[in-house]
Amino acid sequence: MSVGSRCLLLAAMVSFFSLTIKGEDEITYEQLVQQGMEALEKDSLQEAELCFRNAMHKRPSSNVNYLLFRYIGQIQERQGRDDEALQSYTIGLNIKPDCSELMLDRAALYYRTGQEEKAIIDYTDALELDSRNTEALFMRAHLYRRKREYKLARVDYESLLRLEPDNENAMLGLVLLNDENSRPQEAMDQINALIQLYPSHAMLYVVRGGMEQKRKQYELALHDMTTAIEMDPRNADFYVSRATLYLDMRRKKLAKQDAQTAVSLGADAKEMASLLR
Repeated sequence: MSVGSRCLLLAAMVSFFSLTIKGEDEITYEQLVQQGMEALEKDSLQEAELCFRNAMHKRPSSNVNYLLFRYIGQIQERQGRDDEALQSYTIGLNIKPDCSELMLDRAALYYRTGQEEKAIIDYTDALELDSRNTEALFMRAHLYRRKREYKLARVDYESLLRLEPDNENAMLGLVLLNDENSRPQEAMDQINALIQLYPSHAMLYVVRGGMEQKRKQYELALHDMTTAIEMDPRNADFYVSRATLYLDMRRKKLAKQDAQTAVSLGADAKEMASLLR
C-alpha cells in the first residue's frame, strides 16, 4: 500500500486507537499516532518514525503496535534500511502472527533482497490465511517459475486466473512458463491472444519479440520490438532488448546505437559496454 493510500486510513486508524487504548494518557498516544500519519502524508519520514516510536514508548504492550511496526518498516525500506525493515516486520508479526499485510510486506522485501526461499514461506503463510490472496498467488507462482518448479507455478497461475480471468500479469506469467517448460506452440498462441486483448500494451510486443528471437525468427522479433519502442520510446529496457536482438542478427552498429540510447534513458553504462563486447 502506498503512503498516500495509507494516509487515507488516518481517520479510521485514529478511531481504532481511541477504542483500543485506555487510560489517562490515551490522547497523547492517539495524538502521536496521528502526527506520525500526517508526517507520512508529507513524506517527513524521520518525523513519522519518531512519532510512532514515541507512541509505542507510551504504550509498549498495546496490541495494535504491530501496525506501527509495519509503518516503521515501510519507512525504513524507503530509506534503504532493509535489514532494519525486516526486523520491524518480524517484530510486528510476533505481535500479530496472522497479519497477512505484514507477511506480504516482508515477503516482498525478502524477494527484493534475493532471499527467495524466505519469500516463498511468507507467501505460503499468507495463502494459508486466505487462499484467494491474489498478490501471494502471483508472487509465489513467479518465484516457483524462477526456481523451475513449473508444476507448482502452474497451479498458482491457474488458481489466480480462476479468481481473476482477466489478470494480464498472470496470463503473461503462464505464457513465459509454457515457453520455458517445453510448450512453445501453446506459449506463442497465448501471447498472440494476449496482444489481441491488449494491443496497446508495449511490453507484450517485447515479450513476443523475445520469444521469436529465441526461435531465430529475427525479422518478426525486430518488428515486434520496434513496435514496442514506437509505443514507448522512453523505455530503456526496450532498447536493451532490441540491442541484444541486433547482436544476434550480427548488426553490431545498430546494437551500439540502441545501447547508447538505453544509457541516455538510464540504463547502466557498464552493463551496456559488457553487452557489446
